Amino acid sequence: MTNGFYSFTTKIKELLESDDDVNTITYGSIFDVPTEKLTIYPLSHFMTNSVEIEDNLYKISVSLLFMDLLDISKDDTIDLFRGNDNLHDVFNTQLMVATKLANKLKTANLRSEGFMIEGNPRLEQFKHKFTEGVAGWTMTFDV
Repeated sequence: MTNGFYSFTTKIKELLESDDDVNTITYGSIFDVPTEKLTIYPLSHFMTNSVEIEDNLYKISVSLLFMDLLDISKDDTIDLFRGNDNLHDVFNTQLMVATKLANKLKTANLRSEGFMIEGNPRLEQFKHKFTEGVAGWTMTFDV
């Protein structure tokens, strides 16, 4: 599996490119998450946290960020549960992007390509983590 890392990162990119709710895909460390105003959202950012080598097997710890811009209304907040922004919409849409990716990574087709998710992905919400006005999910799993 000499090209295992390339194959895996390329497969993640291809799967995210096929999702209509993803406009930009980036890769790198947490410090490489684009925060400029010119970034085209919704954005998915892919990070490799660590790799464990066991004989000829790589166990890769991965985190993906799924995020979008918040649209904040200038109107007074009337609904205290929903607030005056689209936070719930961002959480819902980006959770669906994460879920679709996780389900695709669990398919038998990917197992035949040499990839398999170990266990279940874990997700954590965030709001204003990288820049003001951005929210979404961080999904972490091992492959």
